[in-house]
Amino acid sequence: TLRTLTFWNLGSLNGASYPRLWPLLIVAVGVALWLPRRAAALNAMLLGESEARHLGFNVERIKLELVLCTALGVGAAVAAAGLIGFIGLVVPHLMRLLVGPDHRVLLPASLLAGASLLLLADLVARLLLAPAELPIGIVTALIGAPFFLYLLVRGRA
Repeated sequence: TLRTLTFWNLGSLNGASYPRLWPLLIVAVGVALWLPRRAAALNAMLLGESEARHLGFNVERIKLELVLCTALGVGAAVAAAGLIGFIGLVVPHLMRLLVGPDHRVLLPASLLAGASLLLLADLVARLLLAPAELPIGIVTALIGAPFFLYLLVRGRA
């Protein structure tokens, strides 16, 4: 039980099974289909809330929808795989640097890059200390912490 709790706290895909996957898949597909429909509103929000209001978007409703959608997606992912840090911080920033700020491109790119980084981190976690398994959260922290510090230093410059 302690090993399971430790791996959940640091993140692991080891407990993945189809019965546990279906609820996550339903939520993930729902979020992945809903978010791109709000790309225009998110692009308008980049200009500021008052400008988005002037463009005809209901800013308060959009913010509420985004908070609920994010909470639902993150809650389902954490319930299934545990706390895997830095993917949600690093990937969107990296994708914004690579593809630009347009959410019509940024959202699908972040989704695919986040999934790819998670799979790569899981592969490294399983092979690095084989036959033992390293929690994914440690691998993502080793990748994400230096990148996040780079973003902080770059932001100050």
